[in-house]
Amino acid sequence: MPTITSEPELTERQMTYVAALNEALHLCMASDPRVFVMGLGAPDAAAAFGSLDGLASKYGAKRVVDMPISENAMTGIMLGAALNGMRPVMTHIRLEFAMLAIDQIVNQAAKWHYTFGGRASAPLVIRMIVGRGWGQGPQHSQSLQSWFAHVPGLKVIMPATPYDAKGLLIAAIEDDSPVVCIEHRWLYNIDGPVPEGVYRVPIGPPKILRSGRDVSIAATSYMSFEAMRAAQLLSEEGIDAEVLDVHSLNPLDAAPILESVRKTGNLIVADTGWRSFGVAAEIVSRVVEGAFGDLKNAPVRIALPDVPTPTTRALANYYYPGVHDILAAARRLTGRPSRPAETRRCS
Repeated sequence: MPTITSEPELTERQMTYVAALNEALHLCMASDPRVFVMGLGAPDAAAAFGSLDGLASKYGAKRVVDMPISENAMTGIMLGAALNGMRPVMTHIRLEFAMLAIDQIVNQAAKWHYTFGGRASAPLVIRMIVGRGWGQGPQHSQSLQSWFAHVPGLKVIMPATPYDAKGLLIAAIEDDSPVVCIEHRWLYNIDGPVPEGVYRVPIGPPKILRSGRDVSIAATSYMSFEAMRAAQLLSEEGIDAEVLDVHSLNPLDAAPILESVRKTGNLIVADTGWRSFGVAAEIVSRVVEGAFGDLKNAPVRIALPDVPTPTTRALANYYYPGVHDILAAARRLTGRPSRPAETRRCS
């Protein structure tokens, strides 16, 4: 896995993604008594892949709260707490569990600020875990970020690096809007530079992970790492790829993507969700609207095929896009010879 070091604050301290999330929670709970955590098994040190480690022993049962399997009701309780001055953080070990609380998230939390003319806010953070896992299948591995990003009033973030995992989570907890934080399980053990203390990553603009002149690759979540792997391999072939990590979906400041496309003339969008009506489609649409005259070729979307996720490992290995799909798309856009085995999901 490539090391990403293009962080605005240089540091020698390395930390895993999951440890960065855990540190963000510790810092926020230490500095603000209004912050508390709720989730299935939250008091367990191993809960949410270890991201809640040490919170229960340090802050007690009143601030690290276990919950019954009643997501809609518990989300309503968290929303009520937010409306009464608290800053709750709810953790779902699967995104699908949050689907049971769509009414509270979409009909209530997302609408509160607007409904009351800006005089009320709902500072609620809902963490959801997505991504590939062996045997997870069609009901426990869905990346439905486009659902939530589609809803006005919800902010949606997808940190891809340990640095952003900490900085974006802190920014989300301090934000007065409801924020959905979507975390890919394959990122949890990735190492990267993480400064000590409190810092914030702005919610909105994507981050340029690598500069280039031939092709722009805008990627989300785990696909940002696949994009960096592809960029390194492409450089050996004389193709200079620029990689942008789209770690904020709503709001999305498309200006850096447009600026990149105006320079390269080529765009690949790599997302962890499905291809149709997804995040990749939205980014392509914004580029076509804002930089159509600068495009040398039609943009390429790389995403999941429009079928449910398979359970077996053999099918899953074929189902999920990766570095080879990005390589094939970049070669095609830059006029390099393609390789038949590497053209599965590029269109």
